[in-house]
Amino acid sequence: MSESNNLPGRNRRRFPGISSRAYEHPADRSALVALRKLSGFDTVFKALSGLLPERSLRLLFLSDSVRVSDAQFTHLNEMLRDACYILDLEKVPAMYVTQDPQPNAMCIGLDEPLIVVTTGLVELLDEEEMRAVVGHEVGHALSGHSVYRTILLFLTTLALRVAWIPLGGLAIMAIVTALREWFRKSELSADRAGLLVGQDLRASMRGLMKIAGGNHLHEMNVDAFLKQAEEYEASGDLRDSVLKILNVLPRTHPFTTVRAAELKKWEASRDYQRIMDGHYARRAEDKDTSVSDAWKESANHYAETVKTSKDPLMRLINDISSGAGDLGGKLRDKFTGTPGSPTQNPPQDSPPSESPED
Repeated sequence: MSESNNLPGRNRRRFPGISSRAYEHPADRSALVALRKLSGFDTVFKALSGLLPERSLRLLFLSDSVRVSDAQFTHLNEMLRDACYILDLEKVPAMYVTQDPQPNAMCIGLDEPLIVVTTGLVELLDEEEMRAVVGHEVGHALSGHSVYRTILLFLTTLALRVAWIPLGGLAIMAIVTALREWFRKSELSADRAGLLVGQDLRASMRGLMKIAGGNHLHEMNVDAFLKQAEEYEASGDLRDSVLKILNVLPRTHPFTTVRAAELKKWEASRDYQRIMDGHYARRAEDKDTSVSDAWKESANHYAETVKTSKDPLMRLINDISSGAGDLGGKLRDKFTGTPGSPTQNPPQDSPPSESPED
């Protein structure tokens, strides 16, 4: 694309040849690297295009939504071209605005990515907040997430149709659950891409707050919003930890406060600063990526997450892995939220020894 026609609205850093590995969440990246290395994986998935309603989906948006272009939603078209310019995505994906009051956006498609944003989202966000969202979706496109997202949409629909078949429904839902877990991690990756495009953490935070609480910024505070994420992670006992897992299982996106906290943490990291300084993984090096190294990085990330987490379940797992304490007692205490009976030795008849003098 012509650089002169696609310069960002303000001076933003560009990342020529950037690989999606540069910003992908460790869990997301390891899964994608492993999938891409599987012999014939892409061929098999593209062969499914005959079974998937992709052509029908494209015709649906073409006939019943508004395509973003130089003539329609021009401000979104400029943002889209800017995002592709910054992340060096050569082919600009088609983008549609569809009538839906629910704020949402998605990137789908097997052969070519297609971005869809709802009117609810367009009306909710200001220009810089929307720029982060568009960058988020372009990040999905660069990472190849649209393929797996399309499969997820198809399988979710199929699961509803065969829900009356006990074994068939269970088998499909098992795959859907696994894909949702991967997709939640991919959303954290795309949030990072949105930050690289917008290069304005405050705008990204505002956008997430609006998605959570509507267009009432004068009633909201970023620090208080982030504190909610800390409280969510640390509060309660094991019962709450289990409820958190059950609450998130049907979702394709992580909870909004969690996304905000994760993004703020990444923006403060050395990894983000290195990208901004021009030191990042290039697409030309993708073919040399090691699957084992990706899995090792993912494992190290989760180990560190368990070690530093304030969640009761994660703390218990860390204690058990460290060999600390009595398992039965810890389970009792964590599930009830109350400490067990003291286990120290009963007091002795003899008086305690005096402390040595200074």
